[in-house]
Amino acid sequence: MLEEQLKKNWFFKYTGGFSVRKSDRSVVESLNYAAELLENKNNLVLMFPQGKIQSMHRRAFIFEKGIERILKRTKNEVELVFEVNLVDYFSQAKPSVYLNAISYSGEYSLTAVQEAYNAFYRECIQQQEKKEV
Repeated sequence: MLEEQLKKNWFFKYTGGFSVRKSDRSVVESLNYAAELLENKNNLVLMFPQGKIQSMHRRAFIFEKGIERILKRTKNEVELVFEVNLVDYFSQAKPSVYLNAISYSGEYSLTAVQEAYNAFYRECIQQQEKKEV
């Protein structure tokens, strides 16, 4: 995650989070490190492919090139899982969090992954709109 966001969300470092400086040459080292982690099938790498934490109320997410670079540098096959978390109050005093996940099995290009994620995101929003609590 971006270095400035990791500073704000410091608890991510206790879950294995590491920072990326977007305008620095160290970004290549961070991307290589993520690809290296994925060479072990027991590792999990979570990322914000849009480069930063953003509101769930966006219409679409624009991904940075890092996800494609990581996937191309990874020597073995990896499973790519999309996650969409939605928060709703409905008529309750406390919010509920709805977690949606799906395994992606398409092309590992930036455009293909971004389009597939946004299609899944729209589908999750449509399903959320149909819920009644």
